[in-house]
Amino acid sequence: MPGLAGLWPAPHAGTPRTARRVLPAEITSPRAAREFVQATLDDWGLGGDAGDVVVAVSELVTNALRHGLEGLPQPLPLCPIQVVLVGHPRRLVVSVTDPSGRAPEPAPTEPDRFVEGGRGLVVVGAISDAWGWARLATGGKAVWAAFDLRVSPPAAPEPAPRTGTAPDSPAR
Repeated sequence: MPGLAGLWPAPHAGTPRTARRVLPAEITSPRAAREFVQATLDDWGLGGDAGDVVVAVSELVTNALRHGLEGLPQPLPLCPIQVVLVGHPRRLVVSVTDPSGRAPEPAPTEPDRFVEGGRGLVVVGAISDAWGWARLATGGKAVWAAFDLRVSPPAAPEPAPRTGTAPDSPAR
């Protein structure tokens, strides 16, 4: 699925929950982002929906580290990357910001199958319901992925226990 350039995902009805983590430009940041997302979704009661979200955030943070910091003056800002989660009743949106205004570039549709990198946005597009990016008014950009939450139908109620008669006794 191609990304939506310059657009933000449409919000769903209801009051959203938000969580944010600021990350340094370090090799450990993707792991810290995964742990933050998993813990947040567990707190929100959405731990069962976390697998694809955790993978997407890991890919987006890795992209921010690899491509979002290129050409910046050294030393880098202490905390140049942010992960933001916005949870609506039926949709979860994750965004990763970095200081680069350069548009994200998904891999070609037929990438070299022996190349180890370059597929992060392809993965994000495959596991999310939508993804895109937007330039920020303060500089830099945000790359986001939206996940429609799968709502399971409520389980059928257990039958009420019978009282007053034994199961095999005739009614009086």
